[in-house]
Amino acid sequence: MIIKKLSLYNFKNHSEKKFEFSPQINCFVGNNGAGKTNILDALHYLSVGKSFLGNTDLNNIKREEDFFTIDAEIQNDDSEDIIKISQPKEAKKIIRKNDKSYDRLADHIGYLPSVMISPYDSNLISDSGESRRKFLDSMISQTDSEYLFDLIQYQKTIQQRNALLKYFAKNRVFDKDSLEIYDDPITKSGTKIFEKRRDFVAKLNPIVQSFYHIISGGKETVSVYYQSDLKEGFDPTQPGKIFKELLAQSLERDRMLTYTSKGIHKDDLLFEMDAVLIKKIGSQGQQKSFLISLKLAQMSLVKELTGKTPILLLDDIFDKLDDHRVSQLIELVNQENFGQIFITDTHRERTESVVKKINEESIIFEI
Repeated sequence: MIIKKLSLYNFKNHSEKKFEFSPQINCFVGNNGAGKTNILDALHYLSVGKSFLGNTDLNNIKREEDFFTIDAEIQNDDSEDIIKISQPKEAKKIIRKNDKSYDRLADHIGYLPSVMISPYDSNLISDSGESRRKFLDSMISQTDSEYLFDLIQYQKTIQQRNALLKYFAKNRVFDKDSLEIYDDPITKSGTKIFEKRRDFVAKLNPIVQSFYHIISGGKETVSVYYQSDLKEGFDPTQPGKIFKELLAQSLERDRMLTYTSKGIHKDDLLFEMDAVLIKKIGSQGQQKSFLISLKLAQMSLVKELTGKTPILLLDDIFDKLDDHRVSQLIELVNQENFGQIFITDTHRERTESVVKKINEESIIFEI
């Protein structure tokens, strides 16, 4: 998958910008605040239909304007597709492929897989399990169209169950039969999500270990471990049994807390170094090497599972990594045939010295 052209209208600080890209490496250079990261965010929109910075769609409309649009021409095997994302102030967001609107955002996910490496990645190590769950869900959603649908269904049902628990507590009533109506849909979608997460992480872990060894050259061993309430005692011949038991066992606790305390919405990814959490013992360099290994493993596995080569978005990595590590990263990505790369940096000379040595088919855009 190659993004050939990109047009932005009223997107964040860009009134109008047009680009024609190299199929290899594309760099956006300029001062801080010029809008380089915003361009990467527009490319991220093309992939998953939303901002990687967590901004709401309406907040991405340029000030005092009524809409934004992102248009792109994408080379897809032997054909070319036109993707257009439009967000008016007074209406819902629309994503079109060749002038045909998607019925659901989930139908677009996976068309143009992407991987982002940015300064915000450190949050994956330091933040709560929610950020790591979102990261895991994002990875799997780009490889499995049904996964996102199951996830949406699960989250809706959990919200409904929680609302009923709050209603019971507020009105000092309780109806067990009404609550158990949610057990089957929660168990059905939740078990499918658990199995897919478990299998995905099992494939991801050895790839992370391999890349970490290449990038760091260190003697330590890293691992990605999937933590879930469902793992202990899970029986593949009765896949829903353990989940139903968890819901039953936690019923009194759920009534007190007024929310569902057990389930795959409490899952986590544990990042370990020599069997200890990396955030406890890993140096800054080791943590950075691990995160890069994690993202490259994501690219490799998405490519393996979908047959599509993800685009790679590298935001401000020169200021977070030393030049040698950046050169090593870009060269490694090139060798692995990971496809089209987009980079932001504040120094043109630094970018040119690294990129041109590795690939002559690169373009540098002044922003």
